[in-house]
Amino acid sequence: MNRLVIIGNGFDLAHGLPTSYRDFIDDFWKNFKDKCKSDEYQNLISTHDHYNGYYNGVNQIENFNDLKVNLENYSKENGHFYDSNAVVCRNSHNTIFAFKSDFFKLINKKNSENWVDIENQYYKQLKIIAKHRSLSANEQKEQVVLLNKEFEQVKSLLKAYLIKTINKKYNWFDLKNNEIEDHLKEEPNIWEFLFDKKNKEYYENDVNLNLEDTLFLSFNYTKTIENYSSYMGNGFSCNYIHGELNNEELPIIFGFGDEMDEHYADIENLDDNEYLKNFKSIQYLEHSNYKNLYNFIEAEPFQVFIMGHSCGLSDRTLLSMIFENENCLSVKVYYYQMSKYSDNYTEIIQNISRHFKDKKMLRNKVVEKMHSKPLVKFIG
Repeated sequence: MNRLVIIGNGFDLAHGLPTSYRDFIDDFWKNFKDKCKSDEYQNLISTHDHYNGYYNGVNQIENFNDLKVNLENYSKENGHFYDSNAVVCRNSHNTIFAFKSDFFKLINKKNSENWVDIENQYYKQLKIIAKHRSLSANEQKEQVVLLNKEFEQVKSLLKAYLIKTINKKYNWFDLKNNEIEDHLKEEPNIWEFLFDKKNKEYYENDVNLNLEDTLFLSFNYTKTIENYSSYMGNGFSCNYIHGELNNEELPIIFGFGDEMDEHYADIENLDDNEYLKNFKSIQYLEHSNYKNLYNFIEAEPFQVFIMGHSCGLSDRTLLSMIFENENCLSVKVYYYQMSKYSDNYTEIIQNISRHFKDKKMLRNKVVEKMHSKPLVKFIG
């Protein structure tokens, strides 16, 4: 029997790494004062050199909400017009602040509502364009080209942010080596199934099966799991299914991956490749990681352990292939414990359920909460 450990962004977050979409977007605004005149920022927003009191004032900008408050107060104090919905500040002669990218504005507004998923938002906008029957085919094409351009801008910005974060990470891990060692000692229940080849524990009708190989399937662009490589030994391997930062041979994959969505066939039938530009299933063909994963799950029975992946719709095609495979014997979730009485186990299971056409199979494979554990903070 093999073991497949699915690593998501929550794994990095549990290590204290600021790699969430919220971290990325907040970082943009934290650096607004120093970088708003750079090409990187000016591709996304428009500012005016002579009207800067909203970011040079006493109230520091830490996030998008801070920017909006500052713009509103600055407008009232100086008699400027401010539209809070469009997030536009101007006077009779000049635009003081505005978004150039509608897509970037959208994800910022979603983020300020405490919810953002860039890949899902991209697909929602793509569907809106594809279903906009009042537009001509040429007008639809123009909007899709613009959406893809704005999506690529966000992708490039996210990539740059993660590279900056990861460069800090290596020094950070060097400083935390002792803490890692202490954590491994304090939380053996989590690590025994990952790194102990002698562990035969398997939950399905109390059946014990011999453990052969473990594959870490990372949906992250970071290589955090490799900080534990000295504990792995033979029989362990890593598959960075979405590519790696700073690796031209494994370019990062960022887009949407739900071919099971009822509207996907309609988009395919438009017979325009621009609509398919950011679908993961097509991007997977750029390297062999997908085929390697397929060969692994087809080889023999395997357990699935989920550590830090939300199992959302943006990875539905790939996750369905794993969960519904006849070799998949069980799916065990390591959930996020927010407080003593609050966790996201049910939310993850709800997401997982969308990847099963056969709900009986879902109930048979998914491990109940009483046999699951929280994904603790690996490093404080």
